[in-house]
Amino acid sequence: MLAIAIGLVIGIGLPMQTSINSKLRAALGSPFWASLVSFGIGTLFLAVMTMIDHRLPWVSMNLVAHQPFWLWLGGLFGVIYLTGNIVLFPKLGSVQTVIMPVLGQILAGLLIDNFGLFYSPTSPLTVLRGLGALLVLLGVIVTVAGDAWLTRRADQASFEESPTIATPRQGNLMMWRLFGVLAGMLSATQTAVNGHLGNVLGSKIQAAYISFLVGTLTLIVIVLILRPPFQTNQFKTERHPWWIWIGGVLGALFVLGNVYLVPIVGTGLAVIIVLVGLMIGSLLIDQFGWLGSEQHPVSFIQIVGLLVMIAGVTVIRVL
Repeated sequence: MLAIAIGLVIGIGLPMQTSINSKLRAALGSPFWASLVSFGIGTLFLAVMTMIDHRLPWVSMNLVAHQPFWLWLGGLFGVIYLTGNIVLFPKLGSVQTVIMPVLGQILAGLLIDNFGLFYSPTSPLTVLRGLGALLVLLGVIVTVAGDAWLTRRADQASFEESPTIATPRQGNLMMWRLFGVLAGMLSATQTAVNGHLGNVLGSKIQAAYISFLVGTLTLIVIVLILRPPFQTNQFKTERHPWWIWIGGVLGALFVLGNVYLVPIVGTGLAVIIVLVGLMIGSLLIDQFGWLGSEQHPVSFIQIVGLLVMIAGVTVIRVL
């Protein structure tokens, strides 16, 4: 139960981090600068936590040389997932930008568990686990898109024609969907890789720190290549809440929570529990307008979708 509670809590924190980083992006004028600042703050937070844990904020080159190369790529996978969401939103719209990566996360989680990839605990893919995963995916779809589907006009029959989903104006729309699925699969892979990194290092905190450090270094390279404008004039003319700087801390706790979860429940279930928490957090933000977000009361169909997700987790975990 403790593992489930931790998964739900870090999942709830994820949409809060997204809301906070969106405010930071508006203040800095660039999503890449916002991501870099967020990752940088999270890295510093985890570096301090690592030293409090009596660990050094680096690893020996001998250890790096004797471990598989993918063990150090968790942070890179996380940046690809984060950047993928930024790129996908104008291409696919809000609904598919959520659903496609979720599909990838669930698929990759089940595959990693079934084959024990990345030294993750093995959980064979049974009919019940597959059914539970489908219920979770269905719950996500209903929660995110249910209201739009109920209110659409009779002639809006296809998935792409929903009012909140981008219409297929480009011939390569399917490519963007596949990229969304791939980004989600990399997110689940990051969870599995970081889980094993925690076992190798003997410290979950240090593993989360290394992952965030790699992500920060990756974003530094991206910023140096793209050279997005850094906007500071808003800080002179506008007041910004103090909490726009804590998104990285929430992200750090999210990665740390996943490092803790994977050895206990496996990658697939860890991903799915966090997804339920993410949906709960998103609905809470909408319902109460937290963190400066526009208030949107939660609907009955969204509650139904959330209950379907919980039923899916129950099927996977209990039955």
